[in-house]
Amino acid sequence: MATQSPFPFLDDLFSRLASGLQPPAWVVEEVQRRLVLLANHVLMQEPEAQARLSRQAGRVIEARWRVFVIRLVATPAGLLDVAPSAGLPDLTLTVPEESPWELAQAALRGDKPAVRIAGDAQFATEINWLVDHVRWDLEEDLSRLVGDAPAHAIGDVGRQMVAALRKFAAPPPAPAPTPTPAPSASNGPGQAGA
Repeated sequence: MATQSPFPFLDDLFSRLASGLQPPAWVVEEVQRRLVLLANHVLMQEPEAQARLSRQAGRVIEARWRVFVIRLVATPAGLLDVAPSAGLPDLTLTVPEESPWELAQAALRGDKPAVRIAGDAQFATEINWLVDHVRWDLEEDLSRLVGDAPAHAIGDVGRQMVAALRKFAAPPPAPAPTPTPAPSASNGPGQAGA
């Protein structure tokens, strides 16, 4: 059972903004290109991921959440690019959870959101492998900017913040069941008591 957002007015506001206000096409395209640049930066740090994606060159994946849609195509170099909107995708991933609050809580717990998958099973297997094994080494990128020691310190603070947020987002532990007393053996007639 999903928990209700403690801020239902924010869910309502987000729903109205997402459905009523559409940003200009150039803004959507620019945001998608920036996301692809970030994804490719992460992929370039994982040769196995690039090898797996290069075997899927030309295949199109479409990801959907509410009114937000992004279509990506695997390139021969094992990277991603924004796919044209024409034609059917080879794989469609749809996140059915409507509440941004629920998605944020799941992310803080380290859970993957529920996803409906439609399309090519082999392509879905490769994408699932990428999701499970590819991680952004933010600390490594920071060390290039500020040096190893400060990057490590920033990484420690970040990990502590994530741990605190996960603890905050975790559901309260269920109360321990109270033990029921075992029936006592009563002394029957003719038995001596202890």
